[in-house]
Amino acid sequence: MNRSKSYRYSMFALLYLAQGAVLGYFTALNAIYLLSFGISMSKIGIISGIALTPFVLKIFLGMLSDKVNFLGLGFRKPYIILGLLIQSIGLLIVPLINPGKQFVLYGVLAFLVMTGMALYDTTTDGLALDTTPKDEAGTIQGFMVGGRAMGVVVVSSVIGVLAQQVSWLAAFVLLAVISMVPLFLVLGYGEAKRTAETEFQWSAFSAFKKWPIIALGLMGALYSLVINAANEIVNPFLQSEFGISIMLAGFYTTVWGIGVVVGGISGGKLTDRLGKKRSVEIAAVISLLSILALAFTSSPMLAWLLVFLFGLAFGFYETVYFAISMEKSDLRIAASMFAILMAVANIGTGIGLPIGGLLADGVGFRFTFAIIAALNLLVLPLLPAIFGKYNQAI
Repeated sequence: MNRSKSYRYSMFALLYLAQGAVLGYFTALNAIYLLSFGISMSKIGIISGIALTPFVLKIFLGMLSDKVNFLGLGFRKPYIILGLLIQSIGLLIVPLINPGKQFVLYGVLAFLVMTGMALYDTTTDGLALDTTPKDEAGTIQGFMVGGRAMGVVVVSSVIGVLAQQVSWLAAFVLLAVISMVPLFLVLGYGEAKRTAETEFQWSAFSAFKKWPIIALGLMGALYSLVINAANEIVNPFLQSEFGISIMLAGFYTTVWGIGVVVGGISGGKLTDRLGKKRSVEIAAVISLLSILALAFTSSPMLAWLLVFLFGLAFGFYETVYFAISMEKSDLRIAASMFAILMAVANIGTGIGLPIGGLLADGVGFRFTFAIIAALNLLVLPLLPAIFGKYNQAI
């Protein structure tokens, strides 16, 4: 058993890297993959929404992990292992299906792959909450956000190259292999026994009656809707306007991921220095300007900078939101409470992806970027509730 700080940080970073790799595919390259089968953007948006539905339903997976010791093997570890296996096996099956002819089957498989991810995601969060001291919350979230973004950075570029130069089959096999990497560290980790203070209690859910927590969840849903709706259509927009290749699309996603890494890793320290409210305001402004600028860009060269700034805002937003959520999660319902806050955010993603696809088909990419950018302003009415006088806890 090894519970050193470096071991834990490495394990959490790799688990989130595996998640980031697959999320990078679904949010950036899945659209291009499905377009190659003649599927419309409207249908792609529907598939994307279905695939991310498990992240809304993971509340119940969090409750399961908080309450049920799986076959006496633990509350976190066995669920993490099961989720990784479901994701890996599903990814190996994906390239065997023709989405153009078996659209429903592809949707079902996408749902199952993401269910596996949601399972190990919420139990990983629970394990982090169980084992991380309060004063390390920002640091561990930096590793998690950075790890997931690094998965997007590394895999999106490599996947683009493999898909164009070799085959999509090779790309999906690589995703499956990456999904298995953290399994070795998880198997070597010994889960501690529960104490009386951390035993599951239904009464702990009363925290969700507080308006500041509700407002925090709404902020998460808003940034998730905006960022993911825009991110889904960036590569199709650049492909439509400038004829970029699949490989180049992967590199654009890599630049976006680098922005997320920078925003995530630096987010903790900058937030401590600037304050959470100011940090959210800065992230919202950067998000608004970078997305709006995409609506007016006339050059793929300019898009590199805008995509990077777009990723920076994403990483900064996530670090702030995750750190606050982690700090306010009751250890009696650690995975459940954190999962609920994340699920509310993922409702935004589930809404944003179909909206992005439908708007792109209806009014075009440029108007869609402008509409999505304007939605950033909706965070302003939430800030007094989250950080004002009604919120003594946060």
